[in-house]
Amino acid sequence: MADVRVTYDNTANAAYIYLTQPQVCVRAAYMYACDPVDVDGMINLDFDEQGRLIGIEVLAASSKLPEYLLRRAEQLDVEGA
Repeated sequence: MADVRVTYDNTANAAYIYLTQPQVCVRAAYMYACDPVDVDGMINLDFDEQGRLIGIEVLAASSKLPEYLLRRAEQLDVEGA
């Protein structure tokens, strides 16, 4: 299985799942907001200029993603950072 970078901000309860190579910086060309009613929350999909999915933002992440994933994610809201 490929390594996937995941960041998590506990204060905002928001996670981001990067679907690009770690050493490559890709900018999102457009974002698609999933219907919050259909997914019972807010999930945004980021796409590059070629229409490839490059990342997933998950708000209210603690209710949408497995706990082990959030524990292993790169923590963005570490005190003193």
